[in-house]
Amino acid sequence: MVPMTQAPARSRSPRGRHDREIIALAVPAFGALVAEPLFVMADSAIVGHLGTAQLAGLGVASALLTTAVSVFVFLAYATTAAVSRRVGADDLQSAIRQGMDGIWLALLLGAAVIAVVLPTAPFLVDLFGASDTAAPYAITYLRISSLGIPAMLVVLAATGVLRGLQDTRTPLYVAVAGFVANAALNAGLVYGAGLGIAGSAWGTVIAQCGMAAVYLVVVVRGARRHGASLRPDLAGIRASAQAGVPLLVRTLSLRAILMITTAVAARLGDADIAAHQIVLSLWSLLAFALDAIAIAGQAIIGRYLGAGDDRGARDVCRRMVGWGIAVGVVLGVLVVITRPAFLPLFTGDATVKDSALPALVVVALSQPVCGVVYVLDGVLMGAGDGPYLARAMLLTLAVFTPVALLVPALGGGLTALWAAMALMMTVRLVTLWVRTRSGRWVVTGATR
Repeated sequence: MVPMTQAPARSRSPRGRHDREIIALAVPAFGALVAEPLFVMADSAIVGHLGTAQLAGLGVASALLTTAVSVFVFLAYATTAAVSRRVGADDLQSAIRQGMDGIWLALLLGAAVIAVVLPTAPFLVDLFGASDTAAPYAITYLRISSLGIPAMLVVLAATGVLRGLQDTRTPLYVAVAGFVANAALNAGLVYGAGLGIAGSAWGTVIAQCGMAAVYLVVVVRGARRHGASLRPDLAGIRASAQAGVPLLVRTLSLRAILMITTAVAARLGDADIAAHQIVLSLWSLLAFALDAIAIAGQAIIGRYLGAGDDRGARDVCRRMVGWGIAVGVVLGVLVVITRPAFLPLFTGDATVKDSALPALVVVALSQPVCGVVYVLDGVLMGAGDGPYLARAMLLTLAVFTPVALLVPALGGGLTALWAAMALMMTVRLVTLWVRTRSGRWVVTGATR
């Protein structure tokens, strides 16, 4: 872990320097992001051979766990912004101290989630509509896996620390190693030890704890090297929580949009909801590529602002917008070209294909917009502009909800629903662009 302590000196080719910085951070970040969903895929592949009821139970429990953890993604985002600012100000001791506050907050939140999930697991599983045969397996998996939630949240916070220190390679290595360990442990415990779905849950818990332990070793070494305290600081933990609240509101608003979209798709019929799941899975995969650029933006923008280099922050913001548009165009073209070959991987039903094909065109056309949205989202996160992001997402939710709900009422199909999603991204683009153009996000210094 070799953090960059300040914004680099200006060269004759700032565009080339910005490109190198973006690539150096975004490529490993993309690899780490892609590795995360592989955990669930590995669990599904192994548990699927136990039986349909077990796989169905895993599906319900995984959905609950994913929702619980994704709500706290602000632990990574807020920590990245806070740490990178202090790195830019050349105060590594304070940067790592800030990161430790985020990690302590993650442990506290993880303990609270366990306290809620363990006694309420049967209710939560029933709320998600698990069948009588799948429910026992879902409850078992959920209760055991919940014990790993503190480790999962520590991973989020520690990832934010390393991103803030301009290090996205270590999270990539840890994510890949965690995936390999998770797959091996699952296979060994499910079949070798004969523990069934409980073995899969324990394998995931052990892998997550191992990942958290590696992160803690890296962060603790950095703390000792720079003389940062490892003890919990209530004021620092409180400040981390306060910085995370606006990003929590943003995340919940985005989750609400996705839930509304799925609920509306379900009203359109079985073929449309099946097609929607396919389109949504591709949309999520494309989001990983764009989110990697956003992560680079969080780290780089925070560092420039911390160093007091407002011009550098504006320059890299403009360059990243160009990257977002370019990557969005490439992804859109790839979707259009590959969609006839992509759909047969998921379904052989002609009706589902006919429903998904035009919706995929909408997704493709919206990718350049998505690229700019993700970039500007990352820029404002790196600047610590969380309150504005929260307000912007609440406005987006307010615009999107009635439009989406009118789709079935007006006789629209899945394509119309995804057009509403494209509208949602356009609203986000407008709100983020207005803020970026205003320059109010450019607040220099070690703290905002």
